[in-house]
Amino acid sequence: MNVFGVDIGGSGIKGAPVDLERGALTEERHKVLTPRPATPDGVAGCVAEVVEHFGWTGPVGVTFPGVVTGSTIRTAANVDKSWIDVDAGTLLSERLGGLPVTVLNDADAAGVAEMTFGAGRGRKGTVIMLTLGTGIGSALFVDGRLVPNTELGHLELKGHDAETRASTKAKEDEDLSWEHWAKRVRKYLAHVEMLFSPELFIIGGGVSRKADKFLPLIEDIRAEIVPAELQNNAGIVGAGMAAGTA
Repeated sequence: MNVFGVDIGGSGIKGAPVDLERGALTEERHKVLTPRPATPDGVAGCVAEVVEHFGWTGPVGVTFPGVVTGSTIRTAANVDKSWIDVDAGTLLSERLGGLPVTVLNDADAAGVAEMTFGAGRGRKGTVIMLTLGTGIGSALFVDGRLVPNTELGHLELKGHDAETRASTKAKEDEDLSWEHWAKRVRKYLAHVEMLFSPELFIIGGGVSRKADKFLPLIEDIRAEIVPAELQNNAGIVGAGMAAGTA
């Protein structure tokens, strides 16, 4: 069974049809830049552009970079604040001509995909997926069950949101070396580990493609640390999975 997944990020919006049996994209994903400002109307237009690129006419799963309850947006750290309290499911369905739309937190979607088809497959105990990108998304699992909307990227680190120190955007904005950035990521992981004592950290987001440049530099963390196997497609796959079970 194929379902369509869209992953809304702070810098890009990407999507593709997803094979739910294999947890893989059936076609090369299509990506557009996230509009500035990233208002509901602007983002909805981009989502429609991605879906229409494939001529898709079935259910659509969409991730959002913030807390989602039902299909209503509760936080919007890396997009326009006008998203807060918007029923994203209704908005996007209307923009897509009435197609059924399921909306969920972006990191939760990526985590579900990794726990089903990727690095977390078959793992019990406490597993935390962290997506490093424009911000830091998180997905917390206990014996394979998701605790939704954890948003651990907003834990305080040195008096600031952790994502302002340890996200990929922070590395790029401050032109940090891999070594310097890895030290920040290690401090963040140590803080999360102190709070939750996970057995496994899965590191996702686009930077997971370059895991060999920074993961070997992260020391003194008790939990196992591995890159996401689905890399930056995990959110799309997870979005498709959500739509397939809705």
